[in-house]
Amino acid sequence: MNRYPLWKYVVIGVALLIGVFYTLPNFFAEVPAVQVSTSKSNVKIDASTLQTVEEALKAANVPYRGETVDATGVKVRFADPDTQLKAKDVLQAKLNPDPNNPNYIVALNLLSSSPRWLAKIGALPMYLGLDLRGGVHFLLQVDMKAALDKAADRYTTDIRSLLREKKVIYAGIAREGQNVAVRFRDAGERARAFQEIDKAFPDLQLREIEAGSESRLVANLKPEAQKRIQDGAVQQNITILRNRVNELGVAEPIVQQQGADRVVVQLPGVQDTARAKDILGRTASLEIRMVDDDPTAQQQALSGQIPLGDDLLVERSGQPVLVKRQVVLTGDRINDAQPGFDGRSNEPAVHVNLDGTGARIFKEVTRDNVGKRMAIVLVEKGKAEVITAPVIREEIGGGRVQISGRMNTRESNDIALLMRAGALAAPMEIVEERTVGPSLGKENIEKGFDSVLYGFIALSIFIIAYYELMGVISVISLAVNLLL
Repeated sequence: MNRYPLWKYVVIGVALLIGVFYTLPNFFAEVPAVQVSTSKSNVKIDASTLQTVEEALKAANVPYRGETVDATGVKVRFADPDTQLKAKDVLQAKLNPDPNNPNYIVALNLLSSSPRWLAKIGALPMYLGLDLRGGVHFLLQVDMKAALDKAADRYTTDIRSLLREKKVIYAGIAREGQNVAVRFRDAGERARAFQEIDKAFPDLQLREIEAGSESRLVANLKPEAQKRIQDGAVQQNITILRNRVNELGVAEPIVQQQGADRVVVQLPGVQDTARAKDILGRTASLEIRMVDDDPTAQQQALSGQIPLGDDLLVERSGQPVLVKRQVVLTGDRINDAQPGFDGRSNEPAVHVNLDGTGARIFKEVTRDNVGKRMAIVLVEKGKAEVITAPVIREEIGGGRVQISGRMNTRESNDIALLMRAGALAAPMEIVEERTVGPSLGKENIEKGFDSVLYGFIALSIFIIAYYELMGVISVISLAVNLLL
């Protein structure tokens, strides 16, 4: 009989013991959970956030099975999906009292129920393939009114440019709801404007209105044009969502239209549902504007009297910044955006490459405004935030721009992703969110498990009956190999 040194048996025993420990997480099922995270650099996820979550759940009498806090956020486990949904509503109301300006992302998730001590030693479950594990389901609704408002803004700018080009004298132009109103003091100029606008913009229907000493020309979209814009917004959003999903690295996603203004997104096997929810719902777009550094204008703005043509925004440091309302450059001119680091401060940054037109505009603006400040503005859900407002030291050519300023690594990654994928044509709201169980995959897993189990039992009986003691040893070896 072969004999081996004792240390070899010890090594085999230790290896088997370690293997058993790292196999254990696969025997624990996934449980419903709620994940709380944030996409804002000035909001921290720490022990105080965990305490707030616990207090909110206890106050609402929502039972939970355990909680953890890590780099991705706070995660709380629950016994069943009904409790999970109730907890999500409670935490959403507690953490985001202002729904229009949420500080936290509250999302559904599925977590392993294995003990914490296994996770601490790095014993994690083996994640199944996308066709077996299930994922997350979102139903998003497109804000059709916002799409029409955006079109009205565009026509307001276009009509203003047209009238200036044709040298038509007008008293003022402004958007009123989804209409564009142009004021005139001379009926002849109004008639000229009517002809020019009607010829240049066939999608607009025009009305002449007399208002005392002034006359007005009101333009609004024709019904067929409104429908075309709304349908186009849905299709463009679907394209952008597909781009964003691809950037997330999700294979075999489902992004398709449902009804007139809704989009279904299913992401198989997604681990960080909070980040997926944030990326899909964000409407971030980039704008470059000049800063109004006039001391008198700044003082007026701080006192509540914002000068005409300016906007008072807030920098990430909390410092108010008075910027020109006129947009010098938009994110539509971006060819590529990659996360990186500032070469001087080593802070997280986003490196942007502009297209030919964008590079030319940026070069001209920086050349004509040396010594002045330029604001990099991130506009999301109608709210603008100044990322950074550096001083232009010299003319910048080549179309390469760096954006940095009080952002963390994750945020720089997300901003770069959004810039690459493009901005949504209209805002979208998540109206339904749920985790999707692997229905077909679960059935396949059960059948596969049963076939292995029954085959192993039949094979074990045959080997033991035929080889006796050596058969027992062979079966044990085969079982260890199967488990590990």
